[in-house]
Amino acid sequence: MDALYQWGLEVTRWLQTTWPGLRDVMLFITALGEEQAFLVFLPLVYWSIDKRLGRQLGYIFLLSATINNIVKSVFAQPRPFWLDPGLQEVEAEGYGFASGHVQNTAAVFLLLAAWVRRGRVWALAFLYVLLMALSRVYLGVHFPQDVVGGFVLGLLVLGAFLFWQRAFAERYSRRILGRRLLMMVVIPVALSAVYLLALAVRGPADLSVPWASFVPAAELTGHEDVVATVAGLLGFGIGMILESSRVRFRADGPVWKRAVRYVLGI
Repeated sequence: MDALYQWGLEVTRWLQTTWPGLRDVMLFITALGEEQAFLVFLPLVYWSIDKRLGRQLGYIFLLSATINNIVKSVFAQPRPFWLDPGLQEVEAEGYGFASGHVQNTAAVFLLLAAWVRRGRVWALAFLYVLLMALSRVYLGVHFPQDVVGGFVLGLLVLGAFLFWQRAFAERYSRRILGRRLLMMVVIPVALSAVYLLALAVRGPADLSVPWASFVPAAELTGHEDVVATVAGLLGFGIGMILESSRVRFRADGPVWKRAVRYVLGI
C-alpha cells in the first residue's frame, strides 16, 4: 500500500509541475463537483425542466453521497496532502477513499445521459467524469485509486437505481401512501444500520499511521457527513412522496414562468 501511495504522490507532482497553468481550470472543474453546485443544478431540473427527472437526479445524488460517506469512514484512507502538504491546492475534509466528487458526478450525469439517450450526451458525461477525476488528483486531494473507486461506486449506484426503476418502480408507485412513505424511511434507516455495523467491525481508528494527526478530524467529519446525508435522504424521500400525492405542482409553462419559479425557489 505504501508503494501505491508513493506512486499516487508522484502522479500529482508530475501533473502539477508539467502543467502548472491548469491550476485555475482544475479549481473550476472541482468546484462543479461540490455539494453547493448540485444544490443549484438539481432544483433547476426539478422546478423548471422535468419534475420526474429532477426527482430521480435528486434521490440518486443523495443516495450516492450517503454511500460515499459510509465507504470513506469504513476504509479510512488518507489524502495525498496528508503525506505531502505541499501538494494541496484546495480544501478537503474527511478521508480520501473513495472520491465523492467523482462518484456523485458519475451517478448524476450518467443518469442524465441515460435519460436523454443520445451518444453525444453519453460522451460528454463520461468526459465530464474524467475531468472531475483528473482535477481531484491534480489538486492533491485524492490518489488515483480514490477516483477510480469513486467511479466504480458511482456506476454501481447508478446500476442499482436503474434496476429498481425498471423492475419495481411502477409497482411501487401503485402502493398506498403509507407503504411508499415506509419505504422512504426504511432505506436511510437501513443505511444507518450498515454504517454502525461497519464501524463496529472496523473498530477504533488506527492512530499508529504516519497521518495520525489528521485522523480525529476525519473521524468527526465522517460522522457528521453520514448524519447529514442520511437525514437529507430521509427528508427528500418523504418530501417527494408527499408532493406527488398532495401537491402535484407542474414544472412546465413558458420560459419566463420557469425562470421566475427557479429564482424564487432558489
